[in-house]
Amino acid sequence: MKVALIGYGKMGKEIEKILLSKKHTVELIIDINNPEDLNSENLKNVDIAIEFSAPDAAYGNIVKCIQYGTPVVCGTTAWLARYDDVVKLCKEKNGTFFYASNYSIGVNIFFKINRELARLMNKFGEYDVTVEEVHHTQKKDAPSGTAITIAEGILENLERKNKWVCGTTTTREELEICAIRRSVVPGKHTVTYESETDLITIDHNAKSRVGFAVGAVAAAEFLCGKKGIYTMEDLMNE
Repeated sequence: MKVALIGYGKMGKEIEKILLSKKHTVELIIDINNPEDLNSENLKNVDIAIEFSAPDAAYGNIVKCIQYGTPVVCGTTAWLARYDDVVKLCKEKNGTFFYASNYSIGVNIFFKINRELARLMNKFGEYDVTVEEVHHTQKKDAPSGTAITIAEGILENLERKNKWVCGTTTTREELEICAIRRSVVPGKHTVTYESETDLITIDHNAKSRVGFAVGAVAAAEFLCGKKGIYTMEDLMNE
C-alpha cells in the first residue's frame, strides 16, 4: 500500500514503523506544519490515508480524503458530532471510510465481553456498575473515546439504566465516566459491577501504543478494494 499519514504525533510515528515493517510505503505525511499539503494532487499517489490527528482537525481531513476519492482510516476521537455528516458524504461520493474509537484487537475483544456481561447482569439489579479510564496526561479528550464506547455498550445491553460516576449509581438515564490522567499510562479501562456481597471486574491495560498501530494498519489493509463504511466489528468478523 501507498499510505498518507495524517497526524504525525506519537501514534503516527508508531503507525509508520508498522507500515514500513510490512513493506508498505508512506508517500505523504501531514501534520500541523503542512495542512495545505492534504490536497488532490498529493493524494493521487496514495492508496489509503490513515488519520490520527486532533479533534478539531479530524472532520476536515476526513472530508478532504473522501472528496478526493481516497479511502480513509480514522482513529481520532472527540469529533463524532459530525460523524453522520461523514457517513452521508461517503455515501454520496461512493467513498470508503473506516472508524474506530480504539484499534487494539484486545480492546475490541474487551468490547464484546463488556456487552455480553451487561446482558448477563440484567437479571441482577443489586449490582451497581461503574466505568473508569486512566490515560497519560497528554491525551486531549476526557473521557476517552474507548471509555464512551464501553459505556455505550453497557447502555445498549443493560436494560436497567444507570448513571456511572466513580463508584455510585442512580436510576437516571445519564452517563458519566471517571477519567483519570497520569504521567505514563498508555491506557487502562475498567468496568466494575458491585453488590453488597461481591465485586466483578473486567479491565484492559495497554502496555504501549504498538497494539493500536497494528490494528490501524490492519484496518487499512482490510479496506483495500472496498467501498462503504466499516468498523472494527467488520474487521474482526472477516
